[in-house]
Amino acid sequence: MLLRIFFGEDEKFGRLPLYEAIVLKAREMHLAGATVLRGPMGFGHSSRIHTSKILRLSEDLPIVIEIVDAEDKIKSFVDVLDGMIGSGLVTLEKVQVLRYGNAARHP
Repeated sequence: MLLRIFFGEDEKFGRLPLYEAIVLKAREMHLAGATVLRGPMGFGHSSRIHTSKILRLSEDLPIVIEIVDAEDKIKSFVDVLDGMIGSGLVTLEKVQVLRYGNAARHP
C-alpha cells in the first residue's frame, strides 16, 4: 500500500515540524521507508496558493510524505496519524512493488 499525506510546511506536532514527527514515528514503527517531498507550489482545500516565488520567504509550502509498506502496517500507522494531523489530506492506494532493498544488479 502507498500512503500519501498532504499538508502545509508550517504544520507542527508538539515542537517538531509535522513532517519530521511523522517520519520519526514511521521509523519507530518499523515501516519500510518514508520520503518527504516539498513542493514549490500548490493549493489545498482553502484554495489559497502556496508558492516559493522570490520575495516570499515563508509561504507554508506544500509537503507530501509517501510511505509504502504492507497493508496491515500502513493501516496501523494511519490509526496513529489520526492523533498527529489536524488538517490535511491522507490517501491510500494499492501499489505493486517491483524492487526493494539491496539486491545485486544483473548486467
